[in-house]
Amino acid sequence: MSLTMRRRRVVIEVPATWMGRMKAQAVRTGHRMQPMADQAKVVAAQRIEDARYWAAPRLESAAHGFEDQVAPKVSEMLTTAARKIDPTPSRSRRWPMLVLLTGLAVGAIGYTFYRRNAQQWTEHMKDSASDASRWVNEQAEQTSGSTDRMATDVSNKADETSRKMS
Repeated sequence: MSLTMRRRRVVIEVPATWMGRMKAQAVRTGHRMQPMADQAKVVAAQRIEDARYWAAPRLESAAHGFEDQVAPKVSEMLTTAARKIDPTPSRSRRWPMLVLLTGLAVGAIGYTFYRRNAQQWTEHMKDSASDASRWVNEQAEQTSGSTDRMATDVSNKADETSRKMS
């Protein structure tokens, strides 16, 4: 084996055009930046994973809040819009309300008539009672008058009979 070393020759190609020189310089810079780019890639992946761990529970909480608060309102709005544009006529809900209001009005009128008739009946009964007491008083006066007359007649007859006997 020989102890002489061979010289290695490094061949450097020098591009002849400006575009070629820029390309060569970009390739050399890319080789120098590759370790830093790899490290940046690892750090970025790590930060993205941290961000995902941080954001996942918050997104889930926001989803539940949206589901509980906003979704029912949106659903109601969409349902209302669907009813408005639906070409089939919906059943009217005015009839039950109309029947209810009519029933209330008839009930109120009936109650008013009942109260008025009750007052008239009470007044009529008062008048009837006063008429009855007037009639009873008249009957009592007539009876007392006829009793007085009969007593006078009996007294007169008794006096006549006692005169005849004496």
